[in-house]
Amino acid sequence: MNILLIGSGGRENTFAWKIAQSPLCKKLYIAPGNAGTSAFGENIAINVTDFAGMQDFCVSHRIDLLVVGPEEPLVKGLRDRFQEDDRTRHIGIVGPGSDGAELEGSKDFSKKFMKKYGVPTAGYETFTKETASEGISYIHKQPLPIVLKADGLAAGKGVLICPSHEEAEREFKAMLLDEKFGAASRKVVIEEFLTGIELSVFVALDGSDFVILPEAKDYKRIGDGDSGPNTGGMGAVSPVPFADEAFMAKVSQRIVEPTLSGLKQEGIDYKGFIFIGLMNQDGEPFVIEYNVRMGDPETQAVLPRIKSDFVALLHGIANQELKNYSLELEDFITTTVVMVAGGYPGSYEKDKEITGLEPDGKNNALVFHAGTAVIESGAVVTQGGRVLGITGKGATLEEALDSAYTRVRQISWEGVNFRKDIGQDILHWNGND
Repeated sequence: MNILLIGSGGRENTFAWKIAQSPLCKKLYIAPGNAGTSAFGENIAINVTDFAGMQDFCVSHRIDLLVVGPEEPLVKGLRDRFQEDDRTRHIGIVGPGSDGAELEGSKDFSKKFMKKYGVPTAGYETFTKETASEGISYIHKQPLPIVLKADGLAAGKGVLICPSHEEAEREFKAMLLDEKFGAASRKVVIEEFLTGIELSVFVALDGSDFVILPEAKDYKRIGDGDSGPNTGGMGAVSPVPFADEAFMAKVSQRIVEPTLSGLKQEGIDYKGFIFIGLMNQDGEPFVIEYNVRMGDPETQAVLPRIKSDFVALLHGIANQELKNYSLELEDFITTTVVMVAGGYPGSYEKDKEITGLEPDGKNNALVFHAGTAVIESGAVVTQGGRVLGITGKGATLEEALDSAYTRVRQISWEGVNFRKDIGQDILHWNGND
């Protein structure tokens, strides 16, 4: 089949790498793609929110399957646009409509959904500019620390964890009154802080059935020891040792099944991925947030562990045939280390030439591009905050980490930064220093 993949990040490079391995893929296009995706398909200069351009391309190139990587086009109604047009209604789409995408597009909507359908989550209240004074009073009644979340999309940076009531009040005012995150923080959710160990669970849904994919643990803060501001993600590990069979059974029964049931009751025909950010609190799963796509950088750790045909999974999602899909996994462990531009997640410079990308033939680590581009000279340069994701594989976590970090040390550009402690907490959890 002819496939169009939407997006330009590390998640999409990983998707392209995996899709290209399938005999079901006749031709792969990526819009707009990056320097890494061009190795697996043809990059097309179409913006992720240029729906008209996508439709014209799909018609002219006889696209059979549209795979949407990032959340923005989903929240803005890409699926709805395609299904409303006779020319594109027949195309299978991996990604929900705008109604389902509200699970990520609005933190307030998702919290109300969880509460309505009995999905375990932290206590919360939502406030607007008109109710700001009530919000400040609410803050000072809460135990510390306090979690503040911008209601809308904020590129993974709209969540703040405040250690004091004073900081929470200051940040609440900055978000709500000064629109620190733009339109995304015109509503602010104040949430109870959950303690425990975080992990990410990925679920493929076709409107009727679901398949739970390998779980992962990601690392959101910029600095070692989980210090500094949140980022889009600095690394990931899969599998997660504390997500054992008993814990995952709880996730399926208490979270995934009520979520799918709730979507059906709301009349939402959800065909796509749901990324469920979880807290393991004393062996009990609580939902931190929903995302309506695969996570980044967790995808770079999860997809290499899928042995069965990935395009068959995507086709099953789009055509309500997941009941026929059998998920097979590799038996190795994966770790992903994200290499970022100096200054990220704040301001950073672009167009720095990257050296060391040529494989050395000795290391099995995978290099997934995120914020990269190829310039006229043929050199690959930095174009984003998160530049590369390096995924190591191994029979043990130590082997996977050694593979990843060995490859990381071979690659360089001016100002490069990465965390040195990815996976160390998991090693400690296992009792190994």
